[in-house]
Amino acid sequence: MMMWFMRYILVTMLLLLTCITPQTSFAVEPDEMLSDPLQEARARELSKGLRCVVCRNQSIDDSNAEIARDLRIVLRERISAGDSDQEAIAYLVDRYGAYILLKPPFQTVTFLLWVGPLLILIAAVFGFQTLWRKSTVDQPEQSELTEADKALLASIIEPKDKT
Repeated sequence: MMMWFMRYILVTMLLLLTCITPQTSFAVEPDEMLSDPLQEARARELSKGLRCVVCRNQSIDDSNAEIARDLRIVLRERISAGDSDQEAIAYLVDRYGAYILLKPPFQTVTFLLWVGPLLILIAAVFGFQTLWRKSTVDQPEQSELTEADKALLASIIEPKDKT
């Protein structure tokens, strides 16, 4: 009885694990693939670094969009024509702009994209530092009570004679 229960738990855990684990599905169809395995491997590696212009942050290797299919075909045509990796990428960048690259290069146009988060972090640190300093400076210091203040407090606190 115990052995059956353990198997049941194990099978259930394996099924849950397969459901939770992300499954990679490639959108590359068999009719797109190159006959040379080395060229196909190059094309697959390059297409992982190219953004689908329709999808958000998805490579053309993973996208099922028609434009992604067209880009994969163009990339494979350029590789079959004898272009190097850089030439094939440059051809697509000339055609679609630097947006097509999932990792854009550091240029003057993309300067704010690369440096922006750092500038926001620095501004936040200085802002919090200023607020912290201001809150510690604005607090008044507690001073000792004078004899007159102590006498006044004692007269308020002491019960008065009810006669």
